[in-house]
Amino acid sequence: MNTFKESATNTILDIPKKGMPVTIITGFLGSGKTTLLNQILKNKQDLKVAVLVNEFGDINIDSQLLVSVDTDMVELSNGCICCTINDGLVDAVYRVLEREDRIDYLVIETTGVADPLPIILTFLGTELRDFTNLDSILTLVDSEVFNAEHFQSEAALKQITYADIILLNKVDLVSSEKLKELETYIYEMKVGAKILHTQYGQVSLPLILDVELTPTDEYTSLAQEDNHEHHHDHEHEHHHHEHHSHHLDNDGFVSVSFQSDRPFDIHKFEEFLTGQMPQGVFRAKGILWFSDSDLRHIFQLSGPRYNLHADDWHSSPKNQLVFIGRNLETSEIHNQLHKCLV
Repeated sequence: MNTFKESATNTILDIPKKGMPVTIITGFLGSGKTTLLNQILKNKQDLKVAVLVNEFGDINIDSQLLVSVDTDMVELSNGCICCTINDGLVDAVYRVLEREDRIDYLVIETTGVADPLPIILTFLGTELRDFTNLDSILTLVDSEVFNAEHFQSEAALKQITYADIILLNKVDLVSSEKLKELETYIYEMKVGAKILHTQYGQVSLPLILDVELTPTDEYTSLAQEDNHEHHHDHEHEHHHHEHHSHHLDNDGFVSVSFQSDRPFDIHKFEEFLTGQMPQGVFRAKGILWFSDSDLRHIFQLSGPRYNLHADDWHSSPKNQLVFIGRNLETSEIHNQLHKCLV
């Protein structure tokens, strides 16, 4: 591990020359991006890491690690910080660069249905290229649900083709045959792909940080073209480039939210999950209130699996749910959930 510490220190000394190293984490809905981020934030390498996410609501930042919480920034006692990308990627990166405390490393989590290219081009085609150094694009793959059609999604395929490292996550849930098949498929799509096997996103940080794997030269000419086009035709749109929430429209994906101040009947809700939920739902998460329990239930659904984790309420009980999927009918989901309420 010492070599990594030394190389980390060297990187810091080189910052004026090379800029802050940046890793972009992508991966389809439910592949384990947040779990990997949690691993990085708890890192034992004494690196001061900044993590940019679309929302840090579901990042499990242990309360004993917290030093301070700003509206869109959380500071941890190990010197790492976590920020949300509220007002565009470029602004969020500047907020990290402008901090007085030195940050050694920047990690960005993209939305699960985002094409990584616009984000890569934001780093190489704007003034950010003078202050940052794109180090690697990591793509997480849920080994259990990934298949050749992969939800017929263009974004999922791009996440593989732009990846510098592919983490096959949840390998404990699949047979060795399925893993071989997956690897063969990935190698067909991306010759010479670097693949790591992980469970629960656990991976030694020197394998994924400060690895200098992004072929930035290949992207630079693209970035210049991209910039050129945007200046002429879509100045307004280029600004939007940095707001990644709209990437949810990608491939027909939509998100449906549901809130209620009434509790669910747990049996009816379970019936909805197992028998009535639309086929098109890939990911869901929420905070649930059941009529026969005093606890709040954190709900996570990913592909065919879901789990509930109970803890205490810190606010008055209510139900809040978000579903992400393809071609979902908001009214249909709302009607079904209303029927589950007590």
